[in-house]
Amino acid sequence: MINSNEITIKVNQQFPLTIKRLGINGEGVGYFKKKVVFVPGALPGEEVVVEVVKVHPKFSEAIVKKVRKRSPFRVKAPCPVYEQCGGCQLQHLQYDQQLNEKRDILIQALERHTRFALEDLDIRETIGMEDPWKYRNKSQFQLREMNGRIIAGLYSMNSHRLISVPECIVQHPATNKVNNVMKKIFEDFKVPIYNEKTKKGIVKTIVTRVGVQTGQVQVVIVTAGEKLPRKEVIAEEIKKRLPEVVSVMQNINPKQTSLVFGEKTLNITGKEFIDEKMNEFTYELSARAFFQLNPEQTVKLYDEVKKAAGLTGKEKIVDAYCGSGTIGLWLAEDAAEIRGMDIIPESIEDAKKNALKHGVTKAKYETGKAEDILPKWLKQGWHPDVVIVDPPRTGCDPKFLQTLLKIKPKKFIYVSCNPSTLAKDLQSISHMYEVKYIQPVDMFPQTAHVESISKLVLKK
Repeated sequence: MINSNEITIKVNQQFPLTIKRLGINGEGVGYFKKKVVFVPGALPGEEVVVEVVKVHPKFSEAIVKKVRKRSPFRVKAPCPVYEQCGGCQLQHLQYDQQLNEKRDILIQALERHTRFALEDLDIRETIGMEDPWKYRNKSQFQLREMNGRIIAGLYSMNSHRLISVPECIVQHPATNKVNNVMKKIFEDFKVPIYNEKTKKGIVKTIVTRVGVQTGQVQVVIVTAGEKLPRKEVIAEEIKKRLPEVVSVMQNINPKQTSLVFGEKTLNITGKEFIDEKMNEFTYELSARAFFQLNPEQTVKLYDEVKKAAGLTGKEKIVDAYCGSGTIGLWLAEDAAEIRGMDIIPESIEDAKKNALKHGVTKAKYETGKAEDILPKWLKQGWHPDVVIVDPPRTGCDPKFLQTLLKIKPKKFIYVSCNPSTLAKDLQSISHMYEVKYIQPVDMFPQTAHVESISKLVLKK
């Protein structure tokens, strides 16, 4: 009898596969001779014939050669460059089923990284959008000149091949319009587009952001050097052709890097920032300021944080990894005091300005790490009732979680954009905190991203 562990899978090998579920990147997951096979584009419940393209020690990657049995939830992706672009992963899956699969991606992470009894855990249905298109308020399109024409778009999945995207259907229509007009302006005035191979040319990227509620648009022209030919003419043409653009900035990025922005930003014309509104709050967005890409769902996300915190007006709150203070300010009216910290000084300055602008006098912000600042506040006799955290994809710093366990706030609200790091972090504090529920929120329809809010309470 052959031991399945001795079965070797080879590149170009073809075999039938039943897809069991979606992986964290939106790919189909199946098992061949007990070995994991990832298949982009395949959906749960489908029976497919695949061809292996890469073999790794613990898994293989394959492509679909034939679909023998289709998922009832498979639909035709409406985007003409969907398969080449790679910016979205789930356009071929019916939207209500996307929401179910995102909840399942969260469950898979908890199965893999925790010892929780999942049947006893309250993992809620994913909160989706009524219209899951045209939601992204910001685009970052690379530019390239081909046969005398300028194309703007995104790099193809796992490659450096630029795919022209004249009309991205998950982008707000204003960003598509502005990108297309900017290309035309550059063509009309023969502005040199940067060429990565020859290292010649000037303009690398157009970054466009729209204030969805205000209609204001900002354009950032990212250049390889400080010199931008015909700068004044470009500014005049933008005013003429794009009256909605109230801010035109130039960012200088001379480095060969995957990072879009360099350190230096100059104002070409108009304001330095645009305004955006969410409920009663107004935010100033400068060229490099972080802001949620889907404001409509952000309101739902923050409202869920407020619900999880369950404030009575007496609580002291910590907004850890606070950025420009958006979450803490959302909760301020129902709290006794808000305190936040972040390691980026500019974010703390923004948080202070935002608090002042909205008349929130009970907010205090400090630059530094939560694991350094929280013990200091504790020594001063200040003890938080609720700690809220919205960390990067890497999850919480282990030192922060150790500090949390020492300080023991009654409630801990964890906003996550990565189910795997969330699961690991929840497991590491599970001896002292009970997970009351996890609420997934779909911030990025048509992609495999899953955001969630976990409510944890201190065990008695």
